[in-house]
Amino acid sequence: MVREDGKRNFVLREEDGSESSVFSGSMPRQAALKAARRLEPQGSEDEAKEHATEIHLREKGTDKVHIFHAWAWVDDAPGDKPDWMEGDITKGNVSKQGIEHLDE
Repeated sequence: MVREDGKRNFVLREEDGSESSVFSGSMPRQAALKAARRLEPQGSEDEAKEHATEIHLREKGTDKVHIFHAWAWVDDAPGDKPDWMEGDITKGNVSKQGIEHLDE
């Protein structure tokens, strides 16, 4: 369901079917990237990719569940970072695996 600002809401589904956090984005990948940054970060991107986690995001107002492999790692902040930003940041990446439809 599209909001007035053109963004859609996606709910993170757990393995048992319960739903927790809500992430917004104009595309499912944008919401998945936000969800990926909440994962336990690894030391490097290569190491993190080996420990990829499968996440399921249900689009609110529909029966579509978007499935992604997601991983997160710690990296140095960019050189032109603002003063309030810490020296290390968490980065995330995702790879879409497909879409399922709920039978509920």
